[in-house]
Amino acid sequence: MDSRFRGNDNQGYKAGVTAESTFIEMMRAIAQDPAARGLIDDTAVIGLGSETLILTHDMMAEDVHWLPKADPADVAWKLVSVNLSDLAAKGARPLGVLLGFMLGDSDWDRRFAAGLERVLAHYAVPLLGGDTVSNKGDKRAVGLTAIGAATHRPVPSRGGAMAGDLVYVTGTLGDALAGFELIEAGLDAGDALSAAYNRPMALLAEGQALAPFATAMMDVSDGLLLDAGRLASASRVEIRIDLDVVPLSAPYRAMRGASLDSRVQAASWGDDYQLLFTASAGVLLPVPATPIGHVHPGSGLTLFEAGVQIPLPPSLGYQHH
Repeated sequence: MDSRFRGNDNQGYKAGVTAESTFIEMMRAIAQDPAARGLIDDTAVIGLGSETLILTHDMMAEDVHWLPKADPADVAWKLVSVNLSDLAAKGARPLGVLLGFMLGDSDWDRRFAAGLERVLAHYAVPLLGGDTVSNKGDKRAVGLTAIGAATHRPVPSRGGAMAGDLVYVTGTLGDALAGFELIEAGLDAGDALSAAYNRPMALLAEGQALAPFATAMMDVSDGLLLDAGRLASASRVEIRIDLDVVPLSAPYRAMRGASLDSRVQAASWGDDYQLLFTASAGVLLPVPATPIGHVHPGSGLTLFEAGVQIPLPPSLGYQHH
């Protein structure tokens, strides 16, 4: 699931049962087809002869995923990118999208449509159809289904990490957090940090290049720490993360510093849409990525700073209450 807008108090996730996890458990009892992958993989994987289809669906809601003052074109961009990011984590090639749209103010609708046209052109992905409903409330919600084709089989999952693997992440973390803080403060000047929050990029080429090498892979949407814990759970292993090597961009460092607290927040806020993956030690990777930890026998997530184990923070990332 994609990350959700929230304030910077980093209280999106608390350990324990949530409304989201309870509902997903009910859905798991229904989703028995192997293509559903137990609802732990953010995509459905359907074999069709010599081809394998990858399907994913994400929704976004006003005041949850975007601020009310957000540019509708940015909303469209983010909606497409977060769905294509799920395809990227499977090494998939996008085939098209289906849109679910809540009608409202005509000017907002037109600006959203213009933004949708631009983002689909950017990724060279066609709109294949969808559905509309009228907005009877004061908040909007939109949804998108993305359809892709696997470029490598077996299709990467969250469940393949093995003891001895290294843990990697592409790019840098925390830029969306810093961008959100600038936007919330009214300081959005179209800089790289604001763009990281408003217009994230789906790493499709990187995902396709990594698919033959990754033993497990997913995108970072709800926070590196929470998502690494999910990968560990799906793979039934322990993942140890070294916080001192979590990659931060120069703009992030300039704005928020590189203290342990700043690194923890960068690793637990979400909306980064980088690729988190594991690979065998010694593998020469086809794309740049930072090794941030190791896979061990056991279970769960363990954090280290400068070689010393530290407690997990109270918030690992975002999850619905």
